[in-house]
Amino acid sequence: MVSPVELTQALIRCPSVTPVDAGALKTLSDVLDQAGFTTHNLRFEEDGAAPIDNIFTVIGTKGSGKHICFAGHTDVVPTGPAEKWTYPPFAAEIHDGKLYGRGAADMKSNVACFAVAALRYVEKHGVSDGQISLLITGDEEAEAVNGTVKVLKWMEAEGFIPDAALVGEPSNPECLGEYIKIGRRGSFNGDLLIKGKQGHVAYPKLARNPVPIMAKVVAALTDEVLDEGNAHFQASNLEVTSIHVDNTADNVIAAEARAKFNIRFNDEWTIDSLEQKMRAIIEDITTDYELNVRCNAESFITTPSPYTDVVVGAIKDLTGRTPELSTSGGTSDARFIAKYCPVVEFGIINATNHQIDEHVKVDDIEKLTDIYEEILVRYFNS
Repeated sequence: MVSPVELTQALIRCPSVTPVDAGALKTLSDVLDQAGFTTHNLRFEEDGAAPIDNIFTVIGTKGSGKHICFAGHTDVVPTGPAEKWTYPPFAAEIHDGKLYGRGAADMKSNVACFAVAALRYVEKHGVSDGQISLLITGDEEAEAVNGTVKVLKWMEAEGFIPDAALVGEPSNPECLGEYIKIGRRGSFNGDLLIKGKQGHVAYPKLARNPVPIMAKVVAALTDEVLDEGNAHFQASNLEVTSIHVDNTADNVIAAEARAKFNIRFNDEWTIDSLEQKMRAIIEDITTDYELNVRCNAESFITTPSPYTDVVVGAIKDLTGRTPELSTSGGTSDARFIAKYCPVVEFGIINATNHQIDEHVKVDDIEKLTDIYEEILVRYFNS
């Protein structure tokens, strides 16, 4: 049987920068199919986004017993300047007990770990009553349009929705066992235009300067306390990410000013209620504006349950640490899965995600595989 380190290396050596698969999915499915998994190759090309290859691979009897799904992605972000890497980004070299390469942490090692954990479990115990599946997309690091969200719709239509899911995103900042993600904040983007009237700076009464109005609006938005957080979520937070005035002349009052902001919000808000709040703040200062909002990530929470107890127990017994149940961090594909079943996130150390010289410890790959296998044992016997 392939080792998780060997499988991680094989996956890294596929330069699968979104939306290119570069053989990563076949590398994974070939290993699983040899052990009796059935792989469904799912390519989606809709909605004006890049075509994406995905797989859903499963073993066991549909409709019998419990079904747990491991979910993740094999696409990676660009390497940046390859010459700045100590070791080639797609060579998957091991040095001083560390495996280097783009995707080593985010998240090819995690995919390899849960694939090998599933293989080991099946070899030892079989799956005569239940199912183990893997949902693997090539569209997590970019648009997330033709990936997990579409695979889940296919799974629903085919009767493959699991009872529980584990997303193998790297979730620990320093050592295995620190955190399990049981939810995520939502992400709300606002594009704001303040309208003015262009004119000469020497005749300000004949113009209307949008810049000081924008300054007041930005101050009001950032000063607003949206909430205080709650038992599972930190406080919602608004950050202004850019302010732009398209004006290169020193003696001209601009016609308009633009700003962008992002809100990471908890479950005390919805997209609609946040938009209403933003408009109320702006309209206290001006009504001559336009606001366009975008949000593809609502907040979600997986309430602590016997399933989360299984994950916590496996991690605690194999690492000696009791993981914190956290909702921190950015968005992930767990936001899509949460609409169908309870989902948690647990994976390798995330300290080098997306960086030059991204790497993971070889020992952590082995330990994470053991944890995933123990989760399977406890899940099917709980």
